[in-house]
Amino acid sequence: MREAQCRHGIPPGGLQYYASPSRGALLTRTKLLNPMSLMRFLKTASLLTLVAALGCAKGPSATPMPADAITEAGVSRLLSQLADDSLLGRMTGQPGAEKAAAMIAREMAAIGLLPAGDSGYFQRVPYIVRPGRNGGMTPRLAASFSALDTVPAERRKISVNVLGILPGVDANLRNEHVLVDGHYDHVGVGRPVNGDSIYNGADDDASGIVATLFIARAIRQGPAPRRSILFAAMTGEELGLTGARWYVDHPVLPLSEMVANLEIEMIGRPDSLSGGSGSGWLTGYERSTMGEMLARAGIPLVADPRPSQNFFQRSDNYALALRGVVAHTLSSYDLHADYHQPSDDASKADPVHMAQVIRAAARAVRLLADGPKPEWKPGGKPEPTPGPRPRPTP
Repeated sequence: MREAQCRHGIPPGGLQYYASPSRGALLTRTKLLNPMSLMRFLKTASLLTLVAALGCAKGPSATPMPADAITEAGVSRLLSQLADDSLLGRMTGQPGAEKAAAMIAREMAAIGLLPAGDSGYFQRVPYIVRPGRNGGMTPRLAASFSALDTVPAERRKISVNVLGILPGVDANLRNEHVLVDGHYDHVGVGRPVNGDSIYNGADDDASGIVATLFIARAIRQGPAPRRSILFAAMTGEELGLTGARWYVDHPVLPLSEMVANLEIEMIGRPDSLSGGSGSGWLTGYERSTMGEMLARAGIPLVADPRPSQNFFQRSDNYALALRGVVAHTLSSYDLHADYHQPSDDASKADPVHMAQVIRAAARAVRLLADGPKPEWKPGGKPEPTPGPRPRPTP
């Protein structure tokens, strides 16, 4: 049994997981770490314990970035699965999004990440369905789970953020962590265009989830990081950054110990303004030292070439930045015409470009986990302002 657990990245004695958000029910089996236990685990575990928890590793690998961890075929396969018609556009609170969340959790388990949610890999997020535009019904983030008791059962929805952690092993740094994330929700089924009514969201943001998972796989196969790394697939970004907003109010690890957040959004196609294939751009580049630090290390990224689009404020990173975390989004979105259209299909993605960007992003995450902390520049940290919430997604 021990050997079988080690082969599958499951620590001996527990932490095995299976969960499904189907019909709003979250099911778990065997022992799980709740957030408080997870924090105690990271603070008190010895190096030997952490190595064992990482799937019975025999010691650091000699190769920081395994050559076969990120392949074009693997990237293309996972993107096609997440952007398949069967997921019906992954609308928050709908069965397609639930299937996507379960798929992502299975990938995290296969990689060997520790579950970090309140129900296995799932952090539950409450929504109340309210009338929306065009007479439809739209999930709105609830203030709390108890708020669900104030509305009829048919108006209650539970979605999930999907969270997995790779513990750090440096005695002085493992209490700190880096958040790497994308959002797995999209806009669902809508107005038909050329006979297609499923808005698959391959670029927006199945591509970011693919990147998040392959980065986790690559780092997991190399030496253990000095800082812990929390990998997340957020829900509800298209509804106004709601999954990220819930997370910052209910973090599984203290925000005060989050040294950086790298979100990945819309890397499915190259952008000529950032250098073409294999290159990306960073939102809010000028606001902190993160972009310059990564660029000096040879990561192929530049400042956001379209600052007038306010992309820094339009993705989940902004919810973290408002809490003081140095948080940016890596993208290569070139303002293509398939944005929020049924034509945003996996067939339009460039797997060569995606694999190159993901490899670069994995190096960037390794630097953030093992190197100096990025810092806000004077005037760079955003301050909360009254008014409407930011418009989501590039």
